Amino acid sequence: MSVQDYLTKVRAKYATGDATEHSYRSALEALFEGSAPDIAALNEPKRVACGAPDFIITRNAIPVGHCEAKDLPIGLSKMDGANKAQKARYLKALPNLIYTNGLDFEFYKSGELVRAISIGVLADKKIEALPDQFETLENQLAAFAAEKPQSITSAKKLAEMMAGKAVLIKDIMGNALRDDANLQTELTGQYAAFKSHLIHDIDAGEFADIYAETIAYGMFAARLHDPTPGTFSRAEALELLPKSNPFLRSLFGYIAGVDLDDRIKWVIDELADVFQACDLHALMQDFGKFTARNDPCLHFAETFLAEYNPATRKARGVW
Repeated sequence: MSVQDYLTKVRAKYATGDATEHSYRSALEALFEGSAPDIAALNEPKRVACGAPDFIITRNAIPVGHCEAKDLPIGLSKMDGANKAQKARYLKALPNLIYTNGLDFEFYKSGELVRAISIGVLADKKIEALPDQFETLENQLAAFAAEKPQSITSAKKLAEMMAGKAVLIKDIMGNALRDDANLQTELTGQYAAFKSHLIHDIDAGEFADIYAETIAYGMFAARLHDPTPGTFSRAEALELLPKSNPFLRSLFGYIAGVDLDDRIKWVIDELADVFQACDLHALMQDFGKFTARNDPCLHFAETFLAEYNPATRKARGVW
């Protein structure tokens, strides 16, 4: 779909007077999928309900980026409250990201704004087109779709990306647990078992916090023992984790399985992609030289926790 055709559809939806942000999703999907060959844009309702970005955009089934879509009247540069906090989380976690309200498009790479494009403005309850920006948006969408995973060359950047993914896992987990008050899912079953055997007074938010930290650092520990740098996945992580940590292996038995809840599966798979995009042994060697610490992995864990939650916290001993 061309930008002009897209805007025609948006105008028609807006003119009804009953449109919400979800009313424009089909037009956005067609716009994204028309930006380049082999591009697919998936709008997943479960992800929306759990606070994850509205669209995941793939090329030949490989994720290339994400999009968060807001309603037309929401200004992207003046967000506040929950929208502002959500945007901060997504910028930290998602390296190739579009924010849009249907008319304004912001393109971010590694948390930095690289381009802002407006194809229309709201005036007197009508949408006025800015046709001189149509080609600019089409070119930028094509560049977005062509983005390739970048190699991670610093331990600090890896810690930031791990923390960003962990925050998403925590948010999704917390929402999923609160939505299942009757404890019917595998996730809530794990929560109940954790309360029964380990920390009896832990609430859903605290459990989600521990869960997210443990997954992120467990993936790190597994990748550190990985003899096949060209591949990495949830299933590989389970095989690589040390048998001396039964809690971690039990958790990853579920994480690696086919029954993993779709609401968190996608973000854990993306975390695996993060580890595949770096030479972890080389990063740890350089990190050790830079920090002059005897155990660079322990110091890296501290760096990750500082990124994940800057507040000073007591170690829980889960790892």
